[in-house]
Amino acid sequence: MINLLIADDHSVVREGLKQIIAGNPDMSVTGEAASGEEAIEKINKNSYSVVVLDIAMPGKNGLDTMKEIKLRYPGLPVLILSMYPEDQYAVRFFRAGASGYLTKKSIPEELINAIRTIASGKKYVSPALAETLVGKLDLQTEKPLHETLSDREFQVLCMMASGKTAGEIGDELCLSVKTVSTYRSRILEKLQLKNTAEIISYAIQNRLIE
Repeated sequence: MINLLIADDHSVVREGLKQIIAGNPDMSVTGEAASGEEAIEKINKNSYSVVVLDIAMPGKNGLDTMKEIKLRYPGLPVLILSMYPEDQYAVRFFRAGASGYLTKKSIPEELINAIRTIASGKKYVSPALAETLVGKLDLQTEKPLHETLSDREFQVLCMMASGKTAGEIGDELCLSVKTVSTYRSRILEKLQLKNTAEIISYAIQNRLIE
């Protein structure tokens, strides 16, 4: 039996996932979490075969949550389920230890396939993402500038592009406003941009936000 922990801050999403999974006798949702902190707490107390994790959650975000999970439980497979496009986010999460990445637009059959695949110890890459990655290899193009950002810089970039203030970003990431401003300066320098408006424009053009 594949025991699943679903971590997503939207109860409607969790209920929908449970309904999809309920039709498969070889798997069961035995835990739910509405935040990264709650997910870590549940994992510390219970045994799971797979964690299905959202990227954007209040408090500890998906990337930081996954890094902590992999640090404490390196053998526990994590499937990222997100609204963000695969071609911009998946590689960063795979590098951090994810076993699979799916967008919330994926069909139920693909979700079930992904869960079974990573539960067996393998990595899951969707056909669409595989095609994109192969295409990038074939083109032999230079990496986009945002791939030079650290994980934290990338997080701050996406949050700024979503319209959050330095104070809001600081509260969510447990950083001081001064530290957020330092990250902003690094982002502007690395992306060769001048101001926040150009950061938003860059994020939209490169499909980093929807």
